[in-house]
Amino acid sequence: MTVMIMQKTSSTQSRKHTDNRTVKHNLLSSVIVTSLLITSFIAQAEDSSFEEAWQYVDLYKNEQGDYFKLSGRLQLDSAWNDAEQGEFNDTSWRRFRFGFKGKIGELTGALEADINLNKSFSDSYNRLTDANLSWAMDDRTKLTFLKHSAGFTMDGKTSSKKLLTPQRNNLTNNLWFTAEYFTGVSVKGKLNDGWTYNTGVFSSDDSDEIGFSDTSYFALFSVSKTLSKSSLWEQGLVSVDYVYNDTHEAGNTRDFSQVISFSSKFKSNKWHLDSDFSYGKGDLGQSDVIGFVIMPYYQQSKSIQWVSRYTYLNSKNENGVRLARYESSVTSGRGDNYQEIYAGVNWLANGHKFKIQAGVQYSTMNDKANDGGEYGGWGVNLALRTYW
Repeated sequence: MTVMIMQKTSSTQSRKHTDNRTVKHNLLSSVIVTSLLITSFIAQAEDSSFEEAWQYVDLYKNEQGDYFKLSGRLQLDSAWNDAEQGEFNDTSWRRFRFGFKGKIGELTGALEADINLNKSFSDSYNRLTDANLSWAMDDRTKLTFLKHSAGFTMDGKTSSKKLLTPQRNNLTNNLWFTAEYFTGVSVKGKLNDGWTYNTGVFSSDDSDEIGFSDTSYFALFSVSKTLSKSSLWEQGLVSVDYVYNDTHEAGNTRDFSQVISFSSKFKSNKWHLDSDFSYGKGDLGQSDVIGFVIMPYYQQSKSIQWVSRYTYLNSKNENGVRLARYESSVTSGRGDNYQEIYAGVNWLANGHKFKIQAGVQYSTMNDKANDGGEYGGWGVNLALRTYW
């Protein structure tokens, strides 16, 4: 019996040792590949012919400003997480979208499909993201209808094409409606003295294409103010987002009846400071959640950004907070208090149109209910992002 136990223990330790070596090997390989790509990208960033390659997506354009062009994005992720609760590592296609955009006179249109490159071709189609028409009512006001992005919170209203970190912060992940694209109508425009607004009503239908029939609706109102230059900042922007959600069990939204977000962006020389303070009023069993994000970053050059971030979330009741994307692959439970510290660097070869992002984070989740949501560990994320 003793011999069998020793053999089993030895076998278990051997598997763990092999798993650790595999994780380290995958991580080292990712770092080496990324380093080689970075060296190439920095050189290409200085080459104007590399940027000119994006002109080939323009299929037609005229002197009046009408155009017809290809659109899309391609994103690759390599993630490694090592926590007290377990490990996760994976390399996969994060997003692939492809479609068209066009403009005739005051009308613009977009049609774009979301495709999963991790599946076989026959099963790769997910849904339509953009499927909309817009009308420029005047030079300051635009009306958009059918399926388009409903953005709120700091990262929720930032396209995945232009995020400063590989993944959106976990405050946005918890409060924002991560399906992002909904069928509805919205109006955005510019007012006097640096004020802008964006307001709309959307169906919470979870249709893969355009859908109105099922579930209910939510309304979005956002207002922003560009601040005058001061001794503390060269550029400043403050925003307020408010969402009223008629929650429904079958709705394709988070279970919050109201969400309010106060966000800001400040710039002084090469330093930037972005922040978000948000609150969600829970419904359908979801607890109220409150939290904030502070994200300072330094624009070293046209091609290099250094980014840091601190995230804090707290729920009124147990199991009100979700873990972030790759953390939830280690343990899928929920908790009540979440904190994260992130540091990373972005290499931009053609602005955000072609970039590599690398970051490391340490995050924790408390779980008063003690039912599988506790988390504490490190994560590394390497990402390739391009769009056209």
